[in-house]
This record gives sequence, C-alpha cells and structure tokens, in this order.
Amino acid sequence: MSLSVPADVLSRLKAVLGEGGWSQDPERLAPKLLEWRDRWKGTTPLLALPKTTADVAAVVGICHVEGVPITTQGGNTGLVGGQIPQGEILLSTERLSTIRDVDAFDDVIVAEAGVTLAAVHEAALKVRRRFPMGLASEGTASIGGIVSTNAGGTAVLRYGNTRDLVLGLEAVLPNGEIWNGLKRLRKDNTGYDLKQLFIGGEGTLGVVTAASLKLFPILASRATAVAAVESPEVAIQLLVRAKEEAGGAVEAFELMGRRGVEFVLKNIAGQRDPLHAAYPWYVLIEIASGEPGAAEAAMERLLGKALEDSLILDAAIAQSEAQAKAFWSVRENQSPGQKPEGATWKHDISVPVSQVAKFIAQATTAMEAFAPGCRITAFGHVGDGNIHYDVIRPDGGDDAAHSAKRNEGSRIVHDIAASLGGSISAEHGLGAMKTEEARRYKSPVEVAALSAIRQSLDPKRIMNPRVFF
Repeated sequence: MSLSVPADVLSRLKAVLGEGGWSQDPERLAPKLLEWRDRWKGTTPLLALPKTTADVAAVVGICHVEGVPITTQGGNTGLVGGQIPQGEILLSTERLSTIRDVDAFDDVIVAEAGVTLAAVHEAALKVRRRFPMGLASEGTASIGGIVSTNAGGTAVLRYGNTRDLVLGLEAVLPNGEIWNGLKRLRKDNTGYDLKQLFIGGEGTLGVVTAASLKLFPILASRATAVAAVESPEVAIQLLVRAKEEAGGAVEAFELMGRRGVEFVLKNIAGQRDPLHAAYPWYVLIEIASGEPGAAEAAMERLLGKALEDSLILDAAIAQSEAQAKAFWSVRENQSPGQKPEGATWKHDISVPVSQVAKFIAQATTAMEAFAPGCRITAFGHVGDGNIHYDVIRPDGGDDAAHSAKRNEGSRIVHDIAASLGGSISAEHGLGAMKTEEARRYKSPVEVAALSAIRQSLDPKRIMNPRVFF
C-alpha cells in the first residue's frame, strides 16, 4: 500500500472537515507524532480533527474509496506505537469531546471518544456515581483509545478490564458507514456481541466515536495502605488473605520493588518514602465498602493479623486523602521515575496470579545472565497477574548498546511468560511494537480467524494498517 496521498484527496478531506478541522502545521503536529517514550516518531500528510461522528464518517469514506490509510489517535498515551502514523492520515479524536448523557437510573455515562478519563470521573461524581477505572494517565487518556486498547488499570481486580465496563459503542466502519450500537442494556443475547470486536481492536476495524460506560455507586468507606513484604511469594499470600478478609472488597493490590521506589524518590519531585525504612518489596492495598467504616476495619484486621504472623515486615494505613494520594503517587510514578535512568526494555506481561512470583524469579535470573549489570524493576497489578517487568541499562552504561539487545532480551522474557500460561501484552495492546511477535505465541488457527474478521470489514486494510498481522 502506497503512503503517498494525492493532493486532490487531501483537498477533499480538508473540505469536508472545514475550518479548524485539519492541520498541516509542523508545530501542531509535532506532539502527536512522537510516542511518550521517544521510541516512535511518525509522519503524516494531514492531521484530521473531526468534531462529529458525521465528520469521521466523511473522512473514512473518502479514504476507503481512494485506498488511503488512516491511523487513529486518542490521547497519545499508548506505549506500543500503534497510534503513531508512518505516512498515513492521522485522525485525532480530540474534538469529539462531548459527554452526551449521564444517567443515575441506568447507571450509565455516554461519552464521545475524545473525552478524557478524568472528565468521565468528574461527570459521574456530579450524579453521585463513579466510573471505577484508574489510570496514571487519566488526564490525557481518552475514551476512544481506552476502548480500542481494552485498557486495564488499577481496579481490574474488582471491576474488570474496559471490555467489562462497556455497554455499547458507536463506531465508523472502514467503509465510512456509522454503526450506532450505543445500547445501555445489561442483557442482550441476540447473536455476536459486535462491540467486543472493537474493544481491544486497536482501531483496525473502524473508529470508535462514543461509548456507553457502566457507572457504580460511590462507596461509603475506603482504606489505603502500604505493606512491606520480603518477596513476591509473600505478596501473593497476602493477596489471598486480603480477599478473604475483605469479602471481595479489595479494589487494588499493587506490587512495587525497592529499586523502582528509589527511582521515584530520586527522579520525581515531591515524593516521600512510603515507610520509615527500606524494604525489598511493597504492596499497595486499597479496600472499599458500601458500609461506613467497614473498609477501615477490614484493613486493620488484615494488617494486624499479617504482622502477628510475620507475613508482613511493616505497614502504614493512610490517615488522610492526601496520604493516600501520596502512596498512590509512588506507584503511579514508577514508569516516569525510570525514564531518566536510560534505555529500558519494557514488558507488559500477564500470568496467572499463582505464577507471578515464579515469573519474576525466572525472568530476573535470565536477564541477569543475558545482560550483566542490568537494573530490573518489577511492578504492577499483581491482583490480576499483570506485571510491568522492565530491564534498564547498567548504571553508567551505553543506551545504544542496551537498546541493540532489546529484541533478543524481550524474546526471553516473553517466552518465560508464555511458558507459565501468560500473555506478552496484558493491557497496552500489540500496536506496532508486538504485532508480528504475537505470531510466535498465537496458533495459526487463531491468527487466521482474526485475519478473516479484519478482511471482512476492511478488505483494503486502510485502518491502522501496521497493526495486527
């Protein structure tokens, strides 16, 4: 497929988008053509800025007829390069920014693709409801991208991934037709669930323009704590206890290694050590309940018994919202805290929760042998088996030399995850980074089935053409 877009096609796209609906200004385009970790830098002949679903349909319709490829971008918080164009039309959803409805009876919010996660949280609170997804990038990450990548976040343990939180979608198909599937139904057993193809589809089956999302009651009590443990094995034991003690009220259970905490303290201003002494591993626990005082009581029981049994080394329960935010800040700044340390091999893997400790141990042994002197940080959503396992170049080492070994090193890490029944991408998607590598871990039957779905909807392969096989 040629990435040269004829001048007359560009003119037609500009005409349907109208004033303010497109840009070719290098300064306007620059931040949209660079991935957050600086691994991908892109090019585009035109930034399309549709304001309505009809605008999106017009752009996609023209591109379909002319065979012109499109890359769709939301908040540009993706970490696998799928949102960075390499010559395609760049379709940004930033102006699709309307919250169409918030309904406390149906417990639903209908938000357009460009609405940020933070804005959804704010709108839900106005009707005394909450949307439970939590992401460090909530001020930038937008609903279209969240849906298209099936984002996870910190509350998956209790509420599930994005696909568990979506009731309906509106999307523009690759031929420019609009599919209005913005249902609010909790039950609809009438055949294929089409929305689930778009959730996690990374823009390959069309452009998600709006979503109906589930809302939940605001819970009456919440407790946040940090506990120190000797090892990931002990962290898993504590997770089992937390589930039993809280009766399903555990909202988050996050693991952090000491090295990652030290990077945050060193490189991110205003951070404080979560406990008075340094420990090998930390667990950030959040419990929430509909009963006043119940979350706090459950947390105190959990940590008290764990201390008595020497399961944990130390612990602190947040005594204020500010202290809870400080605990969360250490966790959410794990990736930014690493960035100044140099070249890093990032891994977003998942394994069954029971295999988390084994994965960390096996991967660390393998990486220390493969890249002597490397600095490893492991952190993430241990409550759902998703570990961000990052291999940073040796202190004072050469970035280029470390980066040159990335693919071989990542293959080792991914093979270990796969051997334990895991996945090479837990929540970031495949994007441009992992799309071909995924063939190693998916059967030919699965690849053929996925390819057939795409071919049926996008035979010209114009939607995010570099993603998915």
